[in-house]
Amino acid sequence: MILNFIKPDWPAPKNIKAYSSTRLGGISKPPYEGFNLALHVEDDPEQVLKNRYLLASKLSLPSLPFWLNQQHTTDCLYFCEENKGNIPVADASWTDQPNLVSIVMTADCLPLLVTNKKGSLVSAIHAGWKGLADGVVEKSIKLLPEKPENLLVWIGPAITQNHFEVGQEVFNVFVSKSQDFKSCFKENENKASLSKKYWANLPGLVKITLNQLGIKAIYHHNACTFENENLFYSYRREGITGRMASFIWFEN
Repeated sequence: MILNFIKPDWPAPKNIKAYSSTRLGGISKPPYEGFNLALHVEDDPEQVLKNRYLLASKLSLPSLPFWLNQQHTTDCLYFCEENKGNIPVADASWTDQPNLVSIVMTADCLPLLVTNKKGSLVSAIHAGWKGLADGVVEKSIKLLPEKPENLLVWIGPAITQNHFEVGQEVFNVFVSKSQDFKSCFKENENKASLSKKYWANLPGLVKITLNQLGIKAIYHHNACTFENENLFYSYRREGITGRMASFIWFEN
């Protein structure tokens, strides 16, 4: 069985191992067809667990990933040997211990993988618009015991601006935080509505956020999850669908 993975194109240290999965391969049946890794989307749990086994075996993962119960929170948890069997409610994790796999699942939202120039810590962050607005990226980055200028961030596949429509309330939330965010919204002038609608640039929002934190080394895999139906799951496109995973660890 052929499984397809995306490797970040970034200048991370050689001991850093990072990947993002696609929907190709796997054994899930429609509407989760392919390599669904999420247990919370009503897919057959046995098939999901087999897909997770395929993930671990194909890439020879050094440990079971630190799966999270993602609920668009701002919680970022420290991951260590003592808690690696838990599945806590959180949307980000980080560790400074080798061979522990931080992981997040997405199907349009932003997956962020983070490391430092020394290759001595890693983090995985899940950020939809709500998590971004509430501060999941800021909170997660500030937990890391590293100066922002020494961090590298890779943004994985996510929905692009041309397909991500939001309402006035989302625009207001971000612009009230910073006028810099205005550049990431384009009014949908073709939409007849009582309130304004906007096309929102999620990667743009997170890049501005990272810049404001002092992070300049930002890398982006700009494939659109919505447009690439054969390669990615998309919640906006399909509603009932699977999830990809983005994950990272470092070796001794």
